[in-house]
Amino acid sequence: MDRIVLVGASAAGLTAADALRREGFTGSLTLVGEELWAPYDRPPLSKQVLAGAWEPERAVLRQEADIRRLNLELRLGCRATGLAPEARTVTLADGDRLRYDGLLLATGLRPRRLPFGHDLAGVHVLRTLDDALTLRTQLCAGPRVVVIGAGFLGSEIAATARGLGLDVALVDPEPTPLARQVGTWVGGLVADLHRDHGVRLNMGCGVTELTGACGRVTAVVLDDGTRLPADVVVVAIGSVPAVDWLADSGLPLGDGVRCDSHCRAAPGVYAAGDVANWPDPATGGRIRLEQRMNATDQARVAARNLLAGPGGGVPYEPVRFGWTDQYDAKIQFHGRCPADAQVECVDGDPWDRRFVAKSRGDETGAMISW
Repeated sequence: MDRIVLVGASAAGLTAADALRREGFTGSLTLVGEELWAPYDRPPLSKQVLAGAWEPERAVLRQEADIRRLNLELRLGCRATGLAPEARTVTLADGDRLRYDGLLLATGLRPRRLPFGHDLAGVHVLRTLDDALTLRTQLCAGPRVVVIGAGFLGSEIAATARGLGLDVALVDPEPTPLARQVGTWVGGLVADLHRDHGVRLNMGCGVTELTGACGRVTAVVLDDGTRLPADVVVVAIGSVPAVDWLADSGLPLGDGVRCDSHCRAAPGVYAAGDVANWPDPATGGRIRLEQRMNATDQARVAARNLLAGPGGGVPYEPVRFGWTDQYDAKIQFHGRCPADAQVECVDGDPWDRRFVAKSRGDETGAMISW
């Protein structure tokens, strides 16, 4: 194997490049990234970068000298538009074609959008560093902020905006924040945390309309008739795997790139991170994880398996791990905690917001710490 191409210049792609070199690969290595920024970390975007505590350079994953030591061709500002597995070529938006012997896909996610309202000024999504910097500029004007979606990203954005002293409302059809991520028991405590800091919660509500005047958003209308005045709206209603460019490739797609247990999608083609979908040994179904540590852990395994080739390597069997930082709280979880799981506090006191809890559900379990 002489030429390896990595598509996606974020945590998974850069980690794979590092793993390939550590495993002894000395051939041509090309890392393709759609953005112009050097590879950076995404978790700080909704917190330190958005709050203005960090400048963009602090979010980079490797310093320039460290990237040079990987001896790779870094193709930034280049969007992959097509893949021909039989010819083993990746086509870029500028018409260039990259030949490969091995390919690793780490293109991550694209944010979901509402079916309306995104043509109005003041309506944002947050996925990229440019998104965070644009939103940060608007928050400096002291606007009324409505965040739609109370998962990890939306809850963190609401906490950051409130920490800046802004008027903030948080909207979600679930009964509590983080219900889909850590269940409603912990979600209820998160709701109390936001209320204690002055965020107005609108749980169990959908959004039916974004109104505007002179091309700028003015309010968010909920399905119960409530009208939330807004100068800035952040839509954080989840993401979809960035696989649109693979539609004609013949690769197995469906909630991401469908891989086997070794992260292999086709001969010489592997996937890692948010875009990878693989068999879940715990449930017998399939799994795709949008978790920061999964991006790096899976990239290391996928890179090693790519070098090992068919019949080699090891299955990827991760322990789910995630975290969120909101205000002065750090919430961590290992495992899977569905909304209806039974939760038992095993140490500390939930009302002091310093505890460890265990959840149990059908074929699931998790440890949660606050």
